[in-house]
Amino acid sequence: MDYVTFGRTGLNVSVMGLGCGGPSRIGMSADKSEAESVDIVRRALDAGVNFIDTAEGYGTEGIVGKGIASVARDKVIISSKKSCSQEISPELVRQSIEASLSELGTDYIDIYNLHGVRPEQYAILRDEILPTFTELKDEGKIRFIGVSELFNVDMTHQMLLDSLPEDPWDVVMVGFNILNQSARGLFQQTLEKNVAVQIMFAVRRALSQPEKLREAVQTLISNGQVEADEIDVNDPLGFVLKESDATGIVDAAYRFCRYEPGVHVVLSGTGNPDHLQSNIDSLCRPPLPEPVVQKLRHIFRHADAITGQ
Repeated sequence: MDYVTFGRTGLNVSVMGLGCGGPSRIGMSADKSEAESVDIVRRALDAGVNFIDTAEGYGTEGIVGKGIASVARDKVIISSKKSCSQEISPELVRQSIEASLSELGTDYIDIYNLHGVRPEQYAILRDEILPTFTELKDEGKIRFIGVSELFNVDMTHQMLLDSLPEDPWDVVMVGFNILNQSARGLFQQTLEKNVAVQIMFAVRRALSQPEKLREAVQTLISNGQVEADEIDVNDPLGFVLKESDATGIVDAAYRFCRYEPGVHVVLSGTGNPDHLQSNIDSLCRPPLPEPVVQKLRHIFRHADAITGQ
């Protein structure tokens, strides 16, 4: 496993983070047993993954707590989140953090995030809720303050574009992948401010299912965001496999994100041990050849209409 310094947090983190939400929720969405989901957490830790991302809204904090119970607390970095999709107040934030701490079996959370913030929510959350996050940090219950965007709605990252100049975040969780590279415009700001970046949506259905990939590319062509004469609509990313050592599109997708300047951690979630190991392997491989990277950047240079979900 490779490790990097996580922006201004100074934390030493694995380049792969175990994502405990997403389509799999570490196996819970596929009706895996609690023991099987706990085993995924433990396997990731045994492989050198030390960054785990969960949230109250995922329902996986308890699984994470059981998975890390036998590990020294300072050997694992926990990121969790307070949902913004429902009513929120300072009192509810405090109730949520106490519940999360109990579920996780810890007395502090390394990164506590506002979860799924819409652009129109930022100002009121900044004024009414972030002061409570600062208090929790002062009390030692959280170490760093983060935010995750609502990528399926905010595909052009407006919330982060609005908030980053005010510098409220130590960590941001951003949607970014081969098919929607628009977050690259944010990374200049995060690099300048040394804000840590964790990537979600590196692989979703469009980059793991060939038919979904063709549909996604056709959507981008129809929207005028990809030039039809620059891509094979029947095999849109076939050139990547022909012109690189990528073992598949998923492998290429993870490697593309991992080596993007400004990216620290790429989240990957699964409930399958073999899939877990395959994803770890991908994120530990070298960059794709530079000509392939530049071709991907060129083809999708205007694309921001889809998330790849």
